[in-house]
Amino acid sequence: MYDDVSLLIDGAWRQGSGGETMAIHNPATSAEIGRLACATQSDLEQAAQAAARAFRVWSKTSAFERYKLMRKAAELLRERVEAIARILTLEEGKPLAQARMEILTAADHIDWCAEEGRRAYGRVVPARATGVLQIVIRQPVGPVAAFTPWNFPVNQAVRKLAAALAAGCSIIIKGPEDTPGSCAELVRCFLDAGAPDGLVNLVYGTPADISEFLVPHPLIEKISFTGSTAVGKHLASLAGRHMKRATMELGGHSPVIVMDDADLDGALKQLVAFKFRNAGQVCVAPTRFLVHEKVYNTFVDKFTAGAKAIKVGDGLDESSQMGPLCHSRRVEAMESFIADAVAKGAKVKTGGKRIGNKGYFFEPTVLTEVPADARIMHEEPFGPVAPILPFKNFDAILAEANRLRYGLAAFAFTSSQKTATAIGEALESGQVSINHLGLALPEVPFGGVKDSGYGSEGGAETLEPYLITKFITQTGL
Repeated sequence: MYDDVSLLIDGAWRQGSGGETMAIHNPATSAEIGRLACATQSDLEQAAQAAARAFRVWSKTSAFERYKLMRKAAELLRERVEAIARILTLEEGKPLAQARMEILTAADHIDWCAEEGRRAYGRVVPARATGVLQIVIRQPVGPVAAFTPWNFPVNQAVRKLAAALAAGCSIIIKGPEDTPGSCAELVRCFLDAGAPDGLVNLVYGTPADISEFLVPHPLIEKISFTGSTAVGKHLASLAGRHMKRATMELGGHSPVIVMDDADLDGALKQLVAFKFRNAGQVCVAPTRFLVHEKVYNTFVDKFTAGAKAIKVGDGLDESSQMGPLCHSRRVEAMESFIADAVAKGAKVKTGGKRIGNKGYFFEPTVLTEVPADARIMHEEPFGPVAPILPFKNFDAILAEANRLRYGLAAFAFTSSQKTATAIGEALESGQVSINHLGLALPEVPFGGVKDSGYGSEGGAETLEPYLITKFITQTGL
């Protein structure tokens, strides 16, 4: 059901040269299900050299030929969705239905990037003098080092992989050690589609050691990282010291504004499902529910009932609606957030505890009367805990929504077009979704502001970080 996971370097699946491995666990049982190969500095050097060789070939491959290979990889991903979804659920915990959706969305993202690669246009700039030609062309930046998270091991890796290849770059992916198998299967689709040796490399190991080696490496020209704000700031600083381009998709603490004129039943149906999707381990998950006092009690009661109704269980059980947290560290984090909030006066409306002693299951949790100094009001919870707070006026709620340095995503529900327009303009966030939850599609940009990072993945902007702009001017002899 689950194979050991190897490194991919220069077209070959192999063990690390040092022979070191680490355990891979099923979060539903805590049991070891496989071993993961760990890269040494020698392995990383070989990967960098391979990526540089492949770049010289791939960057000269036509956009149309790149497109054909990528479309083939996308179709292979769709054909293998059931097998890969099972691997993803075994190692990460999310229900199979969510795993399937992640993989199919990843295939759509490959298609989108492949098409965008055929439209990476330059331009002609009208000259001031007769006989002068001025053109602007776009060229791939070079080999890329990409660092991907465990919570969406396929869909986050594909954003970097597909954009890099469509632009004409080669790539080294530092995959997630907690959830390596599904990421490896994504890469295998590109290999089986005919990717040249060294175009895509996949490594695992000690994250700090890998980043400290690859980010400053002279053959690496572009960095892309998805993960915590603290790590992202460190890598951005390291990239800056070596003048490397960087895209940073970092943490969030997404506010949800529910106005008194909102369609409550419609909002609740969406918000309960979205909050507890992947056990709340989603960077754009709603994390601070800010509800107008006129509808606050009704919202709390119905949201709490929805949370109680969620069936928590092994993701391999098709009836499960929420699986376990990914590892024991997330369980400890939830317990700490809740204990801190309760000690400061918060009330637990439902949940608040670990479920059983096998695996890392946690109850969907709702908190009310959460004080402003509670940790959960300042730190990203990244789990199935929903603090719900009342508010009286529009200005106060906007102040609270924009209070933190996070700015990845924000949500609002209102039936007033005037209010919706004002909220969309006022929220300090890279993404704002009003009256629905329409984020993270391949055709729309995905990225944050402030401490949530910079740069976008997806949409028309998806290739921009992987292309340089070159101006060429010439006259006749």
